[in-house]
Amino acid sequence: MASGWLKIAGGNVYDPANGIHGEIRDLWVTGGKIAVPPSDTTGESISVLDATGLVVMPGGIDMHSHIAGPKANTARKLRPEEKRVASKVPRSAATHSGTLGSVPSSFATGYKYAGLGYTTAFDAAVPPLGARHAHQELADTPCIDKGFYVLVGNNHYVMRAIKDRDPQRLQAFIGWLVGATKAYGIKAVNPGGVEVWKQRHAGNVTSLDEAVAPYDVTPRQILRGLAEAADALQLPHALHIHCNNLGLPGNWRTTLQTMQALEGFRGHLSHVQFHSYGGGEGDENTFRSQVAVLAEYVNEHENITVDVGQVLFGKTTSMTGDGPVGYYLHKIYGTKWYSADVELEAGCGIAPIEYRDKSLVHAIQWAVGLEWLLAVHDPWRIVLTTDHPNGGSFLAYPQVIRLLMDRSFRNDVLRTLPTRVRQRTALADMERQYTLSEICIITRAGPARILGLEQKGHLGPGADADITIYTPHENPQVMFELPRYVIQSGQIVVENGEIRQPRNGRTLRVAPPYDRDVEADIARWFDEAYSVRFRNFSIDEGYLE
Repeated sequence: MASGWLKIAGGNVYDPANGIHGEIRDLWVTGGKIAVPPSDTTGESISVLDATGLVVMPGGIDMHSHIAGPKANTARKLRPEEKRVASKVPRSAATHSGTLGSVPSSFATGYKYAGLGYTTAFDAAVPPLGARHAHQELADTPCIDKGFYVLVGNNHYVMRAIKDRDPQRLQAFIGWLVGATKAYGIKAVNPGGVEVWKQRHAGNVTSLDEAVAPYDVTPRQILRGLAEAADALQLPHALHIHCNNLGLPGNWRTTLQTMQALEGFRGHLSHVQFHSYGGGEGDENTFRSQVAVLAEYVNEHENITVDVGQVLFGKTTSMTGDGPVGYYLHKIYGTKWYSADVELEAGCGIAPIEYRDKSLVHAIQWAVGLEWLLAVHDPWRIVLTTDHPNGGSFLAYPQVIRLLMDRSFRNDVLRTLPTRVRQRTALADMERQYTLSEICIITRAGPARILGLEQKGHLGPGADADITIYTPHENPQVMFELPRYVIQSGQIVVENGEIRQPRNGRTLRVAPPYDRDVEADIARWFDEAYSVRFRNFSIDEGYLE
């Protein structure tokens, strides 16, 4: 028997993955895991945490955010004016100091996630050559487990394999790349479009069937090939997709075509709010929601999951692996702008932005995200995100939860927005209100299942002891803003909003088996075209340790 036990006694437990929706139960923890209650505790050390009257859930999981790596670091440097006025995380006996703002420092990111009851977070877009940087920052992000998806949608080797109609070589390359970068999954951002942008300034693809020179492959072929490779490799998470034509009026057609292009293979569409607009380009009078037709497709096709990318009003920073989007936002807002090309792999764009509640377009974007959360029938296939910081900070999750659980509050906010929002979206007519169990699903159990994290998102025996304990409140925003306790891997890291034990979490990664004969071809390509030699590219375990 293990030598130390934590008993969480008498809590009101929400564990939807195990069919528990608000039952008074005890939880037992040992060795960082949820355990079967011991039959004999003679001679054992037992700590008891009294959870009577409190709500107990698994720790939160943010499956799509931007918290580490080259783009996050550059975004911090791009916004010195924000850092000068942003709140600080003061140094204490248990913590380092940290800066906040729209792109918090790595230390502040970990502390603030934990302070909200989140115990796991994933960066959604790391170029392969930026993997070492990302791992270094994630190692400095305390209190949470973390990981990242490696960018592949504009990778030259990927496009070459697709052009050659060699799915086995593509599959082997993806397997090698995930293992070499110590990533958790793969991500396609504006597939083909970023490569066109890199070739010609202000260029982009406009449809899924536009050929990308010099490989003459299309976004449709890239999506289909990568989704098939992810499934063949049995990656725990599906191909993570940032669709083409983000933010553009009329882009709902591209989004629907992207879903169809998967041809039954798994696909996860990220920040889907930004890809659900009707209307004509440049015509504000036709800009409107097209959630209904897209949500209907998702409801009918179980191979597809989505996260929302909810917009919140206020100032933030857009940072994305989609170079054309960064430039587009710079032109709209007239702000400073940063763009980078990452050799034969990816690109990025960073620009300060502001969502204004008096702007019709921004208000429609706000409503579109909520429409998605209310229109998808199965909460296990939709996840609450803000695409932090693109739609807003992850710190706004409690506000979004209140909007979902309280229709009166939602309608009160809606009435403060331009009248035409109620004409261009269906939000005013949507009566659904989320339950606590459904909130638990879209913030915890659902993302764990979508990511294939079998030991997270639930409170059954063998699960990681990542647990958040809340004080009930009639206002859900108040309840979710300040957990009573946050437990990560069996250790209390937050108590009443104070960091108590800022332990370093794990970096989650996978190493799928692949045909190692492909490495000779990859090595030739690297040594001909890259600034990094093949033998120096892969990250070994010793580096991470």
